[in-house]
Amino acid sequence: MKTLTLKLTLVLLFIVSSISSQNFDNASEYLDFVGNEQQAVTKSMWKYTKAVAHSKSDRSIDGKRKNLLKTVDKAIAKIKKANGFDGDDYKNKVLKHMTFNKNLLNQDYAKIIDMKEVAEQSYDAMEAYILAQELADQKMEESQQEYEKDFYEFASKHNIQIVESESDLGKKMKISNEVFEHYNDLYLTYFKVYINEVYLWEAVEANDVSAIQQNANALNAAAKEGLEILKTKTTYKNDKSIINATQNAFEFFIEESGNKIPQITEFLILNEDFETIKNTIEQTPERKRTKGQIDNYNKKVKDINKGAKNYNKVNAELNTKRQNIINSLNNTNSNFLSKHIPKD
Repeated sequence: MKTLTLKLTLVLLFIVSSISSQNFDNASEYLDFVGNEQQAVTKSMWKYTKAVAHSKSDRSIDGKRKNLLKTVDKAIAKIKKANGFDGDDYKNKVLKHMTFNKNLLNQDYAKIIDMKEVAEQSYDAMEAYILAQELADQKMEESQQEYEKDFYEFASKHNIQIVESESDLGKKMKISNEVFEHYNDLYLTYFKVYINEVYLWEAVEANDVSAIQQNANALNAAAKEGLEILKTKTTYKNDKSIINATQNAFEFFIEESGNKIPQITEFLILNEDFETIKNTIEQTPERKRTKGQIDNYNKKVKDINKGAKNYNKVNAELNTKRQNIINSLNNTNSNFLSKHIPKD
């Protein structure tokens, strides 16, 4: 039998088969038909799973998930309707693979979208969200490897030679998952420290001096521990960009919690004292106010005005530096993923 040669490329194809009868004259023809349908769905799913991790619009992401489900359903229906080649064994394996991907979309990734809504609220929630993503991505990678195994077995059985391409989706998924494993590990290291700053500023907004001091100490300790943890992290292909950007963030948190927050706390304590003195003098009839009370009140007014000026200055400095640090980290993360995740 003549040996046919195919090149397994993964270009996004939604080409409808021109075979009106859905019967196939040879195995190569059937392999092309099934491959076009399956690869189109799988590559779209792969793009979708990466969008889940980075899109800011959960509603938009869920809309894409539902549209992708329709694409999967159409591909399943089309393959079911067509006759198999040399029996339905290979056809059923492909349908099993597509149905598995459909279930991933309906169950795992739907759950991940729900988890994303609360992931920012605590370290445990963020860790669970990232682990769920990694597990779903791993399932997809394993499913793709099984599909490619069946693909090559069918081709071998019918003397179809497959010339492997570096663009094979299974390889892309494997590399992508390795990149995200490194990225997620460093992000969790960062988030474990960052969440302490979230709690710190919730205490500042509540003017809770005790909670501010407690959370500032926790942030300072976590950031110092984070710097030590970063020293143990390995790089991905010698790329230290995320490690360096995370280190800058931790150094900012240490400066913030150790040197800046005490100035904010000092003002809040001063403001509490001022409110006490103010209430006391306002509740004292004017004719009964002593010179000492009035002098103390006037002094506190000067102190509070000076303190408020410094408070606003410190806040402005922190907000600017924090925004710069976060923007730098976000840009570094995006550049890292763009550099290392295989291109289409």
